[in-house]
Amino acid sequence: MTDVVESDELLRRIQRARACAAQEERASRSRGERLRREDPGDAAEERDAEIRTVAYGVVLRVLDEILTPGRHGTPG
Repeated sequence: MTDVVESDELLRRIQRARACAAQEERASRSRGERLRREDPGDAAEERDAEIRTVAYGVVLRVLDEILTPGRHGTPG
């Protein structure tokens, strides 16, 4: 990791990562909702979708704080 990356490129990379995390969070949430409707007996799959949704949500909050420091309040 010896490459020098200019700040504009770093910002673009963070924004792309944020967009990807948002997309994955939506997909996991949708998957969990679909599993609850269509196959309520598959608790392991539902739990996996829930964990992924929470994990991507955390990534989104971190990237949001990097992109816009101080704008996001502490929940709770």
